Amino acid sequence: MIRRRLVLALAVALLPATAAATDLLQTYELARQGDAQLSEAEFQRLATREGAAQARAQLLPQIGGEASYVRSRSDNEGSQALGGFVSPPSDTTSEQTLRRAQLSVQQAIFDGTRFGQLRSQRALAEASDLLLESAGDTLITRTSAGYFNVLVQLETLAAAEAAERALQKQFDFASKRLEVGLAPITDVHEARAQFDTARANTILARNAVEDAYQALVEITGQPITNLAALPEDFQPTLPVTQDVDEWVSTAVATNPSLLALQLQVRAAEEAVSAARAAHWPTLYASASYSDSNASTTQTNNIEAVASDLENTGRGGQIGLVLSVPIYSGGAIQSQVREAIARRDIIEEQVEQQKRALVRNTRNAYQTLVAGISEVEARRLALFSARSAYDASQVGLEVGTRTVLDVLTNQQQLFNAQQAYAQARYRFLQNRLLLEQAAGTLDVEDVREVNRLLTAEPEIPVAPIVP
Repeated sequence: MIRRRLVLALAVALLPATAAATDLLQTYELARQGDAQLSEAEFQRLATREGAAQARAQLLPQIGGEASYVRSRSDNEGSQALGGFVSPPSDTTSEQTLRRAQLSVQQAIFDGTRFGQLRSQRALAEASDLLLESAGDTLITRTSAGYFNVLVQLETLAAAEAAERALQKQFDFASKRLEVGLAPITDVHEARAQFDTARANTILARNAVEDAYQALVEITGQPITNLAALPEDFQPTLPVTQDVDEWVSTAVATNPSLLALQLQVRAAEEAVSAARAAHWPTLYASASYSDSNASTTQTNNIEAVASDLENTGRGGQIGLVLSVPIYSGGAIQSQVREAIARRDIIEEQVEQQKRALVRNTRNAYQTLVAGISEVEARRLALFSARSAYDASQVGLEVGTRTVLDVLTNQQQLFNAQQAYAQARYRFLQNRLLLEQAAGTLDVEDVREVNRLLTAEPEIPVAPIVP
């Protein structure tokens, strides 16, 4: 924990000053150090791998020692009558001290159950490595999703503030026209209603920005400000030139989550073998060595005569122990059936995840391909919305347009700005999701996306030309 805090402190110290932008790669590095879900996956992997160590330990020599020290005392009084003859009364006291030490060794020669458990735990340990890799891939997409959401919300806020300023001007303009008798009162009411709505939208946009930042802090554990964003001339492209079937084949072959489930199936099959092996005999070698000393003092209280007796023994033994199970009330058969059922459950999970992976990979690829056209379409829609808004303003000044026309075009411009921002960052996110589904996502993909982020998101959206 001290090392992790030191690395995190150094990472924060090396971040640029507040005036500079924090890019996606820097945010991801903070997430690597501060994300609780990734830490949980790391600890889960460590815990799972200990299962293999414990199963292996059951097959190694089991060495144990035992020592005992016992003191005892007994008093005996009485007499005995036999055939009319009565023996003299007796009164004796006996004190005994027993010291004993033993060392024993046991080694498994054949135990099918424990060998099966070892193979099962080793498969689970391999699966835990893949699950950790999958958690690392998920961290990339979670971080990028949070990062891009902040950028979208910032652009939404910039558009909302611009809309609020424009609608305030329209409200002021309509009020002045009403004063000179050039506009009806309904235009003022319409402009006021749109202006109030824009103010409310700006408040909601500010709250959404704050929540998006907090969602990013939840992942990184550190406040992130001044994020780098996409430039206006961003042109989306596909990451590599391969068709959807190749992406699906890669996903089925290398996706870590699917591979982890397949290893869990192998572990479950070994667990079935271990359960069946409970029917088989077990063979163990054992050896022991003991050293004991017993000293006894017996006192005749009547005659005041004491006698001492000391007995010392040393010895060892070595042998083989063969255990043959005969009948256990059906417990072994029940355990076999349970193990088979658990194996079948995981096999069905593998099939389900494989089908979902194929579907998700195809969908991610098609979404990425469609995203190229969507970004261009949203860009042209934004250009058209801006042109329509500018034209309606000019028309209002010359009397060919109404205030309602301007307000409607302003709302369309706001929606177009928001949709354009969402389309651009959704394309980048889908690019990472496709790599994640294929099992090829790594930090180099983060670097490639990060190279595209060169602008400041707080700057309002500039006029766009087709």
